[in-house]
Amino acid sequence: MSSSGSDLAHAPVAVLGAGSWGTALAIQFARAGHPTRLWSRSAADVVALRGERQNARYLPGAKFPDAIEVHDSLASAVRGALAIIIAVPSHALRPLLTQLKPLLARDARLAWATKGFELDTGKLPHQVAYEVLGDHYPVAVLSGPTFAKEVGAGLPTAMTIASPDEHFAHQLAKSLHAPNFRAYTSTDIVGVEVGGAVKNVLAVGAGLSDGLGFGANTRIALITRGLTEVVRLGVALGAQPETFMGLAGLGDLVLTCTDDQSRNRRFGLALAAGKSVRDALAGIGQVVEGYTAARAVHLVAQREKIDMPLVTGIYRILYEHESARDVVKDLMTRPIRSEVE
Repeated sequence: MSSSGSDLAHAPVAVLGAGSWGTALAIQFARAGHPTRLWSRSAADVVALRGERQNARYLPGAKFPDAIEVHDSLASAVRGALAIIIAVPSHALRPLLTQLKPLLARDARLAWATKGFELDTGKLPHQVAYEVLGDHYPVAVLSGPTFAKEVGAGLPTAMTIASPDEHFAHQLAKSLHAPNFRAYTSTDIVGVEVGGAVKNVLAVGAGLSDGLGFGANTRIALITRGLTEVVRLGVALGAQPETFMGLAGLGDLVLTCTDDQSRNRRFGLALAAGKSVRDALAGIGQVVEGYTAARAVHLVAQREKIDMPLVTGIYRILYEHESARDVVKDLMTRPIRSEVE
């Protein structure tokens, strides 16, 4: 659906989800000049956010601009907001969209920073949105190599906004634009969402690899061969191959696999140090998307009959309790083949 009838220039923005990334996005929208509502379902968190004017739990030190209002009512947060940004984990997307449906104005537009296939259905976020809401609203996904802490601190950042509606993607990019922030646009929502889903799995593998002392050669092999798997799955689902050479593909993959700000990478490091899955997840203290994504991506790959040996290996470690060393040995002894297959 076209969004050409309204402009986002002075419209309020609602950010739904007050975790680290939702908070960082709210700060960035406010920094770029928008009245911004930040919504949390937790009444206790709302009290703390309002009182401290920062998210001390998830993004300490990033003070809220004056333009941010904190809401505990979903209805008040979205009322009159032409841009609604969803920043919740993948398992919470469908319930939130269902809750949102009766509250949406006819001219509302939705975007999400949610990454990952829905576990029960294997659907991408935009497919879940269309299933719940129909195709009545312009939709977009925000993705790319971004850590919330650095966005909150105002450090230079670039990301990708993908939407079938080019006008909406362009408006959303403009609404985030500031001296510290640049957004590029794409129409390949499938490719951007696949890149965001699979990179989290591979980042768990990178943490495992580094934690076990396999070295830089192994890490770069995992990243480059992992990118091949991302492209293979994405193209099978209808993505454009060139999308995976950009910010939401290679950029996000390299960032998440190599920097310890990544919860997925830290989860892999904790497993390599001998912690159980449960203890490693508890130690992170926030949702580790790569854990559930490993299962979801593995199921989608099986459904589509796509060969993804790295994802399968990480799945075996997390869910079938195989040792990482045995999985690496299996990967290294696979039959020789062309690199471009």
